[in-house]
Amino acid sequence: MNRYLKWFLIPIMGLLSSCAIFAPDERMELNKPVPEEFSLYTQSSDTTNRWWESFQSEDLDTLVDEALTNSPTLQQAWARLAQAEALASKAGAARYPTLNYSGNAGSSKQKTTGGQSPGTDSFNNFGLGLTAGYEVDLWGRIKSQTEAASLDRAASREQLNTAALTLAAQTTLGWVGIVAQRLQTELIRRQLESNKTSLELIELRFRKSRATALDVYQQRQAVAGTESRIPLAELREKLLFNSLAALLGRTDFKTLKIPEATLPILSALPSIGIPADMLANRPDVRQAGLNLQSADWMVSAARADRLPTLRLTAGASYGGNNIEVEDLFDNWLANLAASVTGPIFEGGRRKAEVARTRAVVNERLAIYRATVINAMKEVEDALASEQKQREYILALDRNLELNRNSHKEAINRYRKGLIEYLPVLVELVSLQNLERDRVVAQYTLLQYRINLYRALGGGWVDELKIPSIENEE
Repeated sequence: MNRYLKWFLIPIMGLLSSCAIFAPDERMELNKPVPEEFSLYTQSSDTTNRWWESFQSEDLDTLVDEALTNSPTLQQAWARLAQAEALASKAGAARYPTLNYSGNAGSSKQKTTGGQSPGTDSFNNFGLGLTAGYEVDLWGRIKSQTEAASLDRAASREQLNTAALTLAAQTTLGWVGIVAQRLQTELIRRQLESNKTSLELIELRFRKSRATALDVYQQRQAVAGTESRIPLAELREKLLFNSLAALLGRTDFKTLKIPEATLPILSALPSIGIPADMLANRPDVRQAGLNLQSADWMVSAARADRLPTLRLTAGASYGGNNIEVEDLFDNWLANLAASVTGPIFEGGRRKAEVARTRAVVNERLAIYRATVINAMKEVEDALASEQKQREYILALDRNLELNRNSHKEAINRYRKGLIEYLPVLVELVSLQNLERDRVVAQYTLLQYRINLYRALGGGWVDELKIPSIENEE
């Protein structure tokens, strides 16, 4: 048997030496259309740091760390990564031989009626066996599947990094939003107290016949309008607290405390480098690139699957029929075989799979390009938004100063009896609206900066370690 097997394997091994392994072509210059610089940029790049620490709030630092540890959103991403790692290990296992064991035991009885000694005969059956198998990767199908699974695992890690970037930005936005809303609420309360003080003065002037009843009603209307803003402002603050607590993975929302009463002062614009630096720091761009490479390898696997496969098997078994346990190893059988299988007619199923995987490559190439374009857009949007928001705040401050002077002049003229109270009220309402707009404008500026940090990516996500989560074995 060994002699015949040898003559069978010789031409197969010769075939192995001449096999062409399918592998995808290397993709070059995927980022060729990327410009050399941003509209607003600096040459250096420093986007690997934990950017929220620039806000100089220990409470914010603690909240972000808590979110990166306890957030259910990120825990889902860790679980998906573990699944991808298991699938990569499963795919890689096909590169190694398989070894299986088997065992059986049985007893049977047979009644005999003919012959010289009719009666019942007993038979014992015992068996042990080992079977080994190995598929020779003639065309690189197994290698292609293994490479694709490995790239999928890396893409899953980049997906986790993207989730971490988004989570850090959402946590910071939630914290800033709470502080801004708290400032807004406190400003409304101060405006209410100021309006009540003005109302008392107008009522005093009315009692001295120096103001009309219309003046009193108009100021009471201003007081009522300001009072009506407080419940909604308190509601918005409460909802922001609830959203942030849920983002952190807390079930008791009352435990979240934020002592800050002022918005952070922004530092200078961060060093953003060139577009190529930004793309290298964006995990979503890296994920799209890895998904594209994985699809390329799956095309190679589909092409290789259309060709014959060679499988080697070997086995050894002990035992047989009508033997006792002590005679188990006296009866043995060994075998070694090689088999070649290949498709002859299948209705075009494997050809269609090749076409499908090629279409997946085209789809993921388009996704990659769209991801790059969107990354560029997000940075450009954040840069332009911050620049124009700063210009808006400067104009708002000038308008606010002019409105304060106009309000002061209107009060002086009203006290001298030169005008009615309505112009004073108009200036007061305009001034208080501008004061509230100023808080919103500062909050919006911080939003744009946080969006910029998120759009630039960061290397700090590569340092994330899987949190300790209880697993049931």
